Amino acid sequence: MERNTSSNSDLPPGFRFHPTDEELIMFYLKNQAKSKPCPVSIIPEVDIYKFDPWQLPDKAEFGENEWYFFSPRDRKYPNGVRPNRATVSGYWKATGTDKAIHSGSKYVGVKKALVFYNGRPPKGVKTNWIMHEYRLSDSQKQIKKHDGSMRLDDWVLCRIYKKKNSAEKILDHKVEESNTQIDRVGYSNDDSESQELLKFPKTGSYSRLLELDYMGPVSHLLNENTYISSFDFPNTIANTGIEGVEKLQLGDIPYNYSTESGNFQVNQNGILMNPMVYQFQ
Repeated sequence: MERNTSSNSDLPPGFRFHPTDEELIMFYLKNQAKSKPCPVSIIPEVDIYKFDPWQLPDKAEFGENEWYFFSPRDRKYPNGVRPNRATVSGYWKATGTDKAIHSGSKYVGVKKALVFYNGRPPKGVKTNWIMHEYRLSDSQKQIKKHDGSMRLDDWVLCRIYKKKNSAEKILDHKVEESNTQIDRVGYSNDDSESQELLKFPKTGSYSRLLELDYMGPVSHLLNENTYISSFDFPNTIANTGIEGVEKLQLGDIPYNYSTESGNFQVNQNGILMNPMVYQFQ
């Protein structure tokens, strides 16, 4: 979720943070390494290895589906130069090959991809948490000499996000599809007054309508043993030009019903072939 903190309260409405790899290196990581201000102060300094990845969104100052941090790195071994990537309940493991970042023709940084594993190697369980670690091209020159400290270097820039699995993607797609099924359309009557009406899909099934609950208890529409209700909807009486209201008793609607302004057809299998569109001329 996006966070409303004092550090980003002055951001313009609609602000989104989607920098390129080059921009992250040139305008953020380089400035951080030189103790210069960044274009926007929305990347906090957090030692990400002291937390598990699902704890990091709460440490971020900005972000919805991905979160950015400036993080130091410690040595894995006192006399070595390998970073320690262990966390509270797991570890980050590099995957793939490093990607060189260029600004024009100049080599300016490196991007490394890592995956989070629960447990301890070699029996860790792979998760969907991903990290992109950005470091400057001259970071190896800046590695601190061994002085009794475990600090390897000062800053890398980390982008953290959780990759969605197939089931989550399908679910998100269905939710998005359902949210866009009903929209509002306008029509004008003889007095040129604008009104709003519900518009339903042109095709569908009884079970689909039950799922989306478009018209309340839709089962009453097709079940002869339930009570009879009625719909009131605006209609213009043919050849009169008089605005009227037509009442339909749902229990009396035959399996094939149509008017000049819309139609409603149900076959014997209970499939809605063309549900009513509440839009009349």
